Amino acid sequence: MSEHVKHLTDADFPTATAQGTTLVDFWAPWCGPCRMVAPILDELAAELKGQASIAKINVDEHGEVASKFGIQSIPTLILMKDGKPVGKLVGAQGKTQIKAFVTAAL
Repeated sequence: MSEHVKHLTDADFPTATAQGTTLVDFWAPWCGPCRMVAPILDELAAELKGQASIAKINVDEHGEVASKFGIQSIPTLILMKDGKPVGKLVGAQGKTQIKAFVTAAL
């Protein structure tokens, strides 16, 4: 697990995503594709430091935010800019796709 990826809860989600650009990974520990995406997000968190934040929220433990965003499949990546969702990727994606998704919003 990377020190650059924040682990969010329902309670701290609004504050953590209120300013700047944050990519939020909605995931669960039992999800195979989620585990495939995790190391990619760790790498991107380090590469994009200072430009965008990467965060994760476990949908099993913190379902309120997942419900608010209508998350039905995981992994789902939602790109937040200044507290508002500006994009969504559903399913496991490669590093190139995820990085392009984030940098397009910067």
